[in-house]
Amino acid sequence: MFHFSDLDFQMMSRAILLAKKGIYTTAPNPNVGCVIERDGIVVGEGFHHRAGEPHAEVHALRDAGERSIGATAYVTLEPCSHYGRTPPCAEGLIKAKVARVVCAMQDPNPKVAGRGIAMLREAGIEVEVGLLEADAQALNPAFIKRMQIGRPYVQLKMAASLDGQTALANGASQWITSPQSRQNVQAYRAKSCAILSTSKTVIDDNASLNVRWDDLPQDIQSTYDHSQLRQPVRVILDRQNHLTSNTEQLKLFNTPGKVLTVSDQGDIEPEINIDGQIDLNATFKALVESHHINHLWVEAGATLAKSLIEAELVDELILYLAPKLMGSDGRGLFGALGLESMNETHELTIQDVRQIGPDIRIVATLNKRNKKDK
Repeated sequence: MFHFSDLDFQMMSRAILLAKKGIYTTAPNPNVGCVIERDGIVVGEGFHHRAGEPHAEVHALRDAGERSIGATAYVTLEPCSHYGRTPPCAEGLIKAKVARVVCAMQDPNPKVAGRGIAMLREAGIEVEVGLLEADAQALNPAFIKRMQIGRPYVQLKMAASLDGQTALANGASQWITSPQSRQNVQAYRAKSCAILSTSKTVIDDNASLNVRWDDLPQDIQSTYDHSQLRQPVRVILDRQNHLTSNTEQLKLFNTPGKVLTVSDQGDIEPEINIDGQIDLNATFKALVESHHINHLWVEAGATLAKSLIEAELVDELILYLAPKLMGSDGRGLFGALGLESMNETHELTIQDVRQIGPDIRIVATLNKRNKKDK
């Protein structure tokens, strides 16, 4: 068990704050921060900006220069040990002659997974692991899940009136929630690797499903340049090939950003389950394996939401509730679930509740259900 000093905690906390600067730009790479400290003074620091560009350690070492000799490097994720689009960061730390490296957590990437730590120790560098590990894990839940399970981290966004309706009986639904909530949704979109929806939602709403700079919260606009933010991939489930005859009319195909269609005529050929529907689990694995998508933001109607929940593929439910009443003749959030006893209900753990403009935003995780309860 390693013993960490107050200075260690201070430096790693600073590295975690640096890592958060990349939350809108690094995907599918992890958010990583690095601080170089010598004699109690920060001599270099940096964070990873985007895939294909220098890692956090490189920026910090460049900032430190020769002051890195004999210093301690604090990194929120184990330094990489393999050659990819950039050289190994472990090698860079060795060449910089740092004396000690403190890692918040081991890299879940099988290509690294302790090899960076071993490389540093073999070079005679003292390495300690586990400082503020939970904080470091919270930086990259999607990257960790992709590396450990081979599936993306899924956030399901839903919006409803206070009595749980998503539209009136005639289908009218714009706008249930406030401009502030819609800005908040734009921020979530900007963090994701991909936005998932259905051809029905795209056609019914003529949805673009992109990140709109002018609709982002002011704090993001003041922190980032327009060119820094990337457009998430739009992934559209199109079992019946409805999109093929609508490409010229739909905003989806006339706004910046890549579009992937899941259909037998599209980019990803779907596997069909025993119910004759797209196998979502297989589709998600394909998105990871073929397109390196680790964070999926879902905006769709009740049918897809129900399917995702029943397949236990939702990591977080993001629910916006507007202070409006629409009546039981409206359209519900998840449709009919066919439950016959309270033991069958889907239980949630509330992670966060806060007011966004006039609306309430609830962030919840779905508890795993016992087989006997299904």
